[in-house]
Amino acid sequence: MRIGLIILSCFLIAPTQRDLPLLRISPDKHFLVTEKGDPFFWLGDTGWLLLSRLNREQTDQYLEDRHKKGFDLIQVMLVHGLTDTDVYGDSALINKNLATPGKAYWQHLDYVVDKAAEKGIYLALVPVWGGVVKAAKTTPAQAKAYATFLAARYKDKPNIVWMNGGDIKGTDYEAVWNTIGATLRAEDPNHLITFHPRGRASSSFWFEQQPWLDFNSVQSGHRSYEQDTAHDDPRYGEDNWRYIEADYKKTPTRPVLDAEPSYEQIPHGLHDTTQPRWTAADVRRYAYWSVFAGACGFTYGDNSVMQMLRPTDKGSAYGAHTPWSKAIDDPGAGQMQYLKKLMLSRPYFERIPDQSLIADQGKRYDYVVATRGQEYAFVYTYTGRTFRINPFAKELTASWYNPRTGETYPIGAVHSLTFYPPGEPAPGNDWVLILDKIEK
Repeated sequence: MRIGLIILSCFLIAPTQRDLPLLRISPDKHFLVTEKGDPFFWLGDTGWLLLSRLNREQTDQYLEDRHKKGFDLIQVMLVHGLTDTDVYGDSALINKNLATPGKAYWQHLDYVVDKAAEKGIYLALVPVWGGVVKAAKTTPAQAKAYATFLAARYKDKPNIVWMNGGDIKGTDYEAVWNTIGATLRAEDPNHLITFHPRGRASSSFWFEQQPWLDFNSVQSGHRSYEQDTAHDDPRYGEDNWRYIEADYKKTPTRPVLDAEPSYEQIPHGLHDTTQPRWTAADVRRYAYWSVFAGACGFTYGDNSVMQMLRPTDKGSAYGAHTPWSKAIDDPGAGQMQYLKKLMLSRPYFERIPDQSLIADQGKRYDYVVATRGQEYAFVYTYTGRTFRINPFAKELTASWYNPRTGETYPIGAVHSLTFYPPGEPAPGNDWVLILDKIEK
């Protein structure tokens, strides 16, 4: 009788894991969808060092918090260094060789994958960070063996996205990245694959024509307008919407998103801790600018959380000082859910970027961006400045949406094409104008 109960419980538990649908590309190639055809708005968090820095109890705490805040995906590094171990002392690699993974380290990842699935969270797994490939002078043969191992181990897990690369130019060890991508595609056809590029770059710069690439990822980066140099190509500065706009028009058509904008509470430019720090308002600006420009989602990041800073750590990167368990409540993290809520509040797959709606677009922080469906439009202003629109229908009703709280304030029928957002114009007084067509 006890054996029968155990067998029955296994059958009851297993479907919970499989109920999380696989992800696919939408028919028009601009969005992510579930295999059931439902919209999947990528709302990611950068939990880069989760695997090597958190124990299982802490992992549960982190994933539960992100689930409650509306995140549906976490970006995680698998091998960040040749000597990586988890908190239990288990090594990722044997003899620092990518072709010979350890054992218990990967069992810990198994736990993380399954626990995330229980909470409805997908994991974008970076197989190996770019710096590791450079340091180890990884060969394509080693890359193939490692990618084959990963594919065999996780091809049946529904909540996986492969994020090839890792903060690197595609031309640095290009054969390795193409080997990893092609091997994952051949050995694991169930999961989507992208590439995480260096700052101020997109995966499309190098891999747009590669058959293993399913969607493009941008790292718009952490510098300010003033910190960009003549070596940045293209020189988009903080205008992350430009990367999205460019990729949206490329062929073959692929979804695109900003997978690493400026992190909340990280210094401008990363390395000089005397510089000002990026705030929740800056993160919102990157989020709404990129999504309204046509992105299929957005990844948030926090300085302390991405490195899982612990109270016992003797030092940190980039001047982080708040433990991860406290930093998970930094305001930007809680505000990202309102973007997801807004984007799913209207017909999703008909949405397109449409700057023709804006009569006076503005520059830099005064830039106003618009996206619309057939009977609705969203217009975002970061500074809350006055702006004019070109209507997409004869009769419209309007309301203001607050990106900081998710609250909506009705305006009523549109009689003037000039709009005055609430409050005094200033960076961070951001608002979304919602326009809906009035049906007679």
